[in-house]
Amino acid sequence: MKLKIYTDGACSGNPGKGGWAAIILISDLNQSSISGSESNTTNNRMELMAPIMALKKIKKKSEVIIYTDSKYVKDGITDWIKKWKLNNWKNSNKKPVKNKDLWVKLDNLCKKHKVDWKWVKAHAGNKYNNLVDKLAVLETK
Repeated sequence: MKLKIYTDGACSGNPGKGGWAAIILISDLNQSSISGSESNTTNNRMELMAPIMALKKIKKKSEVIIYTDSKYVKDGITDWIKKWKLNNWKNSNKKPVKNKDLWVKLDNLCKKHKVDWKWVKAHAGNKYNNLVDKLAVLETK
């Protein structure tokens, strides 16, 4: 059985007070949500924290589909990270990769599971994406 995880991050100001949230769907009837905040952060850091914290909750090796509305997160973990590692964590402009600490954590957690990443359009009527967005925004208050 595949777990489904919806994740989102939000920030009030950028940088500013940030919130992240994730909904973990074990089945149609079994779901849980987690969320948290940081006082001085960025939207991208919160977008990364959501899948990190969700994957930390999964104790045994699992097949996971993570839904994110952040192309930064999806493209970063499925594509860009390969080049960053080859280039000693430098981006295409030869500058240090932003949020390297979180990219390393996310990469290590993904190695423990079989993770499939899916991008979903934000605010487009997806029930769980809308819900996780509300949870993340609440954390910024």
